[in-house]
Amino acid sequence: MINKIHSLGGYIHEYQKSIANPQAFWGQQAECFYWHKRWDRVLEWDFASPSIKWYVNGKLNLTENIFERNLYTHGDQEAIIWEPNDPNEETRTLTYSELFKEVNKFANTLRRLGVHKGDRVAIYMPMLPELAIALLACARIGAIHSVIFAGFSAHALSERMNDATAKVLLTADGGYRGSKVTPLKEIADEALESSPSVETVVVLKRTNSEVDMRVGRDIWWHKAIDGQSEECCAEEMDAEDELFILYTSGSTGKPKGIVHTTGGYMVYSAYTFNNVFQYHAGDVYFCTADIGWITGHSYIVYGPLLNGAKTLMFEGVPTWPDAGRFWDIVDKYKVNQFYTAPTALRSLLAMGNEYLEGKDLSSLKVLGTVGEPINEEAWHWYHDHIGKNKCPIVDTWWQTETGGVMISPIAGVTPTKPSFATLPLPGIQPIIVDNEGKELTGNSVEGNLCIKFPWPGMARTLWGDHQRFHDTYFSTFLNRYFTGDGVKRDEDGYYRILGRVDDVINVSGHRLGTAEIENAINEHPLVNESAVVGYPHPIKGQGIYAFVVCGELSTGGEEGIRKSIMQGVTKIIGPIARPDLVQLVPGLPKTRSGKIMRRILRKVAEGDASNLGDITTLLDEDVVDKIIDGALLEVKR
Repeated sequence: MINKIHSLGGYIHEYQKSIANPQAFWGQQAECFYWHKRWDRVLEWDFASPSIKWYVNGKLNLTENIFERNLYTHGDQEAIIWEPNDPNEETRTLTYSELFKEVNKFANTLRRLGVHKGDRVAIYMPMLPELAIALLACARIGAIHSVIFAGFSAHALSERMNDATAKVLLTADGGYRGSKVTPLKEIADEALESSPSVETVVVLKRTNSEVDMRVGRDIWWHKAIDGQSEECCAEEMDAEDELFILYTSGSTGKPKGIVHTTGGYMVYSAYTFNNVFQYHAGDVYFCTADIGWITGHSYIVYGPLLNGAKTLMFEGVPTWPDAGRFWDIVDKYKVNQFYTAPTALRSLLAMGNEYLEGKDLSSLKVLGTVGEPINEEAWHWYHDHIGKNKCPIVDTWWQTETGGVMISPIAGVTPTKPSFATLPLPGIQPIIVDNEGKELTGNSVEGNLCIKFPWPGMARTLWGDHQRFHDTYFSTFLNRYFTGDGVKRDEDGYYRILGRVDDVINVSGHRLGTAEIENAINEHPLVNESAVVGYPHPIKGQGIYAFVVCGELSTGGEEGIRKSIMQGVTKIIGPIARPDLVQLVPGLPKTRSGKIMRRILRKVAEGDASNLGDITTLLDEDVVDKIIDGALLEVKR
């Protein structure tokens, strides 16, 4: 079994042991899994290249460690509990034995469709059990899955499928999200017009919407799996074979295809789930994330299932049909561990406590947050009103690139402090450096968060662009993984994440590259150029503030162009990237070399224009005053 930490003393002992001999520590964690061939060496690494290999030459299949390893002990236990968008619709439950059969059937389906080990399968689906089945089926046969959030536009979908050269697309006729229906197949059809690598499209019926099915390319899911065997021999994988690609926004505009490999990700997602949430057999665990993001990969599918957990999938949104939906689900299933985003909590807090009335939350043992630091007001509301002052809150810090939680309280073990991620997990070696790369030792320091030693769950590369992987994460500070986050270590040695230091905005826990949004804005025929920054938003954490330079305005005037810019971004990227504020400006603050001084725009967006710092290097200082005056009007508007 995976080592579980039960006390603060136990954490200190495990942490010291993990730092003194990381290879022995992570080798021990891997011993409880089934391997076709044991590894020759636990780790080979070089951050200069970078090159990271865990469990070198080890052979395994991750799904065997979910199914064959566990079926004897809990084949009849629930694996996935699915709660639909509409609370009046029938729920679904799959035991481990039932899930295993469905995974095998779909794995055989993929093989029949010509999918082989190493082929990429794009997945653009709603939050249904079939989404998890698709991931596991790909892992079963060695195909590399790439889930694309089902809120993205056709352009964003096409861009990601093309980068991965996906062979197959899995989608649905549509998806429910609150009172809305998303026409997923229609969006996919538009994307496929510019995605030549996709040979086959498998379509799941969900909304029973009328869709176009192209002969020779498109096939219904239920017809594809018809007659397929419930037995499927697992593909033997090297520990460093790719498991999945997951795209995240980058500061240069083009999304980054984060690559995670099989052995290290398996060990790390399982270890962190078991310890952070202190999961025990029989518990019901509920993570509200979408599988389109890394949280859903690691802490709805892989981490829980590797531990034989009962994992609850939710199709809907927290405010439909009313703002008590989460608490209805907790009450209905007697949820023990609940993991959500601060954005959702702030939204529910703002709607009042009447939606908690009559909801039995006494089953809760652990509360968690993910995606961004949780502010103190939301932390106290969560602790007092949801946890009833008895549930520890695990404020987890991690990234798509890290594969799993890195800095977090361990539930019931680590003393918590509002808005602090607290301490690193065993095996994680964070350091704080100044802008010159000098390590800041001791407590009560603030700077850039880096990791100085590898961990099994870390990304290995960017799909098709290893140089960009080096340049993004390993070039800023020599022999250090740079997280891109600012951090403070307080007098107790606790870590508090301060947010991004690069051109990435964290909107509702989702990272969006400013360049990607700017590119979308700049496609508008009346836009000359734009600059996008984040600003404090009471619900989302960060909102999107766009400063836009236009040519002649259309007959719709300023309000018309604002609306059309927002609509354009929604179409090109998706609603999540839609700017909250669009300010039309006569120009952008630029240095004499033509570089936009974004720190000035950030200050303006944050309402701190009285503290702009040195602006003597600007080409035109007058433009700043005009932007400030316009910002005051924009906020009032």
